[in-house]
Parts: sequence; C-alpha cells; structure tokens
Amino acid sequence: MTVNNAIPGIDDRISEKTNYLVALDVDGTLVDHDGLMTDGVRHSARAVLEAGHEVIIATGRSVGAVLPVLTQIGMMRGYAVCSNGGVTLRLDPALELGYEVIDRVTFSPRIALTTLREKVPGARFAVEDASGNFLSTSRFQDASFGIEARGVDFHHLLDVEAVRVVVNSAEASTDEFARAIAQAGLHGVTYAVGWSAWLDIAAAGVTKATALEKLRAQLGIHQSLTVAVGDGSNDIDMLRWAGRGVAMGQAEQDVKSVANEITGSVYDDGAAAVLRGLL
Repeated sequence: MTVNNAIPGIDDRISEKTNYLVALDVDGTLVDHDGLMTDGVRHSARAVLEAGHEVIIATGRSVGAVLPVLTQIGMMRGYAVCSNGGVTLRLDPALELGYEVIDRVTFSPRIALTTLREKVPGARFAVEDASGNFLSTSRFQDASFGIEARGVDFHHLLDVEAVRVVVNSAEASTDEFARAIAQAGLHGVTYAVGWSAWLDIAAAGVTKATALEKLRAQLGIHQSLTVAVGDGSNDIDMLRWAGRGVAMGQAEQDVKSVANEITGSVYDDGAAAVLRGLL
C-alpha cells in the first residue's frame, strides 16, 4: 500500500475562520439516483459555502465524476474526497485544472479480484489505477467512473496498482450478491456493498472517514464542529466519525442506526434541510 500524507496548501487556511466542517455524500444525498440535483439543494449548498463553512464533498465517485457536482454548487476552493477515501483533491482556481490530487492510497487488487471471480456469478470488474484511468472487463462502464473505461482481459487487472475496485453483477440479486461477498471473506481491503448488486473496494483501512479525519486535523477544526450527511453503507464510518452524523431518510436501517439524526429523503431535499440549519 502506498500512502502520500503531504497536503500542500492546507496550512495557510488553518487560520481562516471556519464554523463547521460539513462532509457531504453525493449520490443519494446531493443528487438522486438519476443524478439530478434540485434547486433547493443547490442553493442551500452554495449558501453554506458563502457563509464560510468548510464544505468537503465525500463520495465514492472518482475524480472526473465529482467535478460536475462541484461546479453545480459553485465550489471552487476547498477539498473533495473521492473514490471512498482513496483520492483527495485540493480545489483552487489558480491551478491549471482547478484542482490537484494531494493524497492517493493504492493497493494490490489481486487477491480480492481472484476471490470474487470465484464467488460472484456474472461478475464484472473495473479498476481505477494510480493515474486515474479505469480498466474494466465485459464492457463495464458506469457514470461514477467519470471517464470511459478501457476494456482489458481480467488477468490484466491483477497487477494494476489500484485506488478503487468496482464489482457488479447483472445476474445476482442484491441479496444474493451481498451473501456472495460475505462468503468471499475478503481480507486486507476495505469494502462497502452498494444499494444494488455493487461493491466498492479500497485499500485496507481507507474510508471516507479516514480521509476526512486527515483534513480535519490539518485544518484545525474541532471534532465537535464536524457534520456529515450520507445514505449508503460506504457512509457508515463517516457518520460515526462526525460530531453530528445525519442519515438520509431513504437510507437502510444499518446506516440510520449509526447516525445521530435522520433527515428527509433525497426526494424531499433532506440534505437541503440540514444545510439550511447551519445558516
């Protein structure tokens, strides 16, 4: 596993007044499962940014897929946690691309891939590599990749230096998929099963929460001033980490059970209600 702990450009922001660190999931929180963001959520997020709170987008999406969300809420400075904690961005309009990768955690996907190929019927695999490219089997493509995946043979994936591994099955039901993952007995990685037959894998010990904690500590924001909003199993650690963890109304019970409170669903602008409460 390779870890880059340097976070350039962060020290000169510590002295700035920050009321709250607000960590926001994207899919199922800021946007619905069709990728749509309402005006209420957009305006509330912009208002929180303008009020001086430290908003950090924390998502399973990869870099290319999170950039349009940042644009929608008018977020040009700050930080974004992508790939479930595997990649952290610093946003600054003075940079050539408007952002830079300041932290990336990689791992070998070989054992997880070979184990899951045996356990999950009809599995399709995609791997985000250390350069931000996506390689996939079976013409596997998803909007969360942010770029078009390049088709490769399964065995080509085994030696990739991976940031994120995605596994999906069109043949298994969500319950069958979850059972297969549980029976696989994955070791040495961190994983979360999504709301469909979908699995995200990161390096061992890497979650949205670990990336957020690194930023929180270096920004000098007290733990009690952290707020997190999310809806998925990959948000559980983040909700536990936050001083105030808020689960979306449509979240499964295992997510709601770790939250301090529950807001409305994504279709009722639940995130907007939380954000307005910070103003």
